[in-house]
Amino acid sequence: MSQYKIEAGTGQHIGDRQEQQDRAALFAAPKAPGYMLAVVADGMGGRSGGALAAEQVIMTAKEIFERFSPLTDDPETILHTIAREADTVIKLTAISSEKRPHSTIVLLMLTPEGKALWGHAGDSRLYQFRGPNFVKRTEDHTYSAHLALQNRAPSTLQGNPAVANMLVNFLGGAQREVKLSIDHYQGLQSGDAFILCTDGLWQYFSEAELGAAIATHSPRQACEMLIKKARERAIGVKADNCTIAVVKLSKPDVVTPEYKARAMRRAV
Repeated sequence: MSQYKIEAGTGQHIGDRQEQQDRAALFAAPKAPGYMLAVVADGMGGRSGGALAAEQVIMTAKEIFERFSPLTDDPETILHTIAREADTVIKLTAISSEKRPHSTIVLLMLTPEGKALWGHAGDSRLYQFRGPNFVKRTEDHTYSAHLALQNRAPSTLQGNPAVANMLVNFLGGAQREVKLSIDHYQGLQSGDAFILCTDGLWQYFSEAELGAAIATHSPRQACEMLIKKARERAIGVKADNCTIAVVKLSKPDVVTPEYKARAMRRAV
C-alpha cells in the first residue's frame, strides 16, 4: 500500500507584462504508473520569442515522458534528454523564426519507490520542504553565483544587478550547450512537498513563508494565495510573469471494503 498520495496544482499571472512567457505543466506517464513529472519554464527573448521557447520545453517534456518506461529508461537520463532536446528545438526555432528564444527549465520527477529527482538550468527554482520546514533549493545559474563557485569576489558586481543576474546556463544559448544540474532525494513520505517557480514569484518570499503556505493549504489554494501575495508585494514595480507548480504528498485515503454478509445454508 502506498504511504502517500500525490496532490499537485499550478498557477500563473501575467504580472505587468504584455505577454505571458512562462509555462507550467504536470504529467503522468502512460507506461509508468505511479510516476509523475512537473515542469516549469520561463521564456525569454522578446515578444513571442520567450513564449515560443517555454512552449517548446513543455511540448518536449510531454512527448518524452509519454514514451518513458522504467523497464527500459533511466529517470535521470530522461531529465537530461528533455533538456537536451528542448535546447535543440529552441535553437532550430531561432534559425527558422529569426527570433532569439531562450528559456529556463526546472523538472521534478517522483517515482513509486519514494524517490524524487530534479534538474534545472537557469534561475527558475525548486524548493523542497518537509512539512513547513525548508530542506533545500536549487542554486541559480547566474553570473554572480558562477563567480561565487569559483571563489571569485561577486562583490565587484554590486551596483550592477543586470550583470550579476545574467544567466550563464539556459536553453537556447547559441554559444552554449545546456547543462542540467541534477539532485535527488530518497525516502519520500506524507508531508513532503515541492515548489517549482519562476523568478517572478520566488523573489517576493522567504523559504519560511513558502513552507508555511504549502503546509497549511492544498496545492491549488497555495498557488492562488502565493500569486495573490506576490502581486500585492509587487505594487510600484513593473512585475514579471509569475508561475508556480506545487507538488504535495499527503496521507492516502482510507478505503473501507464494501461487502454484504449473507446467510449460509447448513450442509446436510
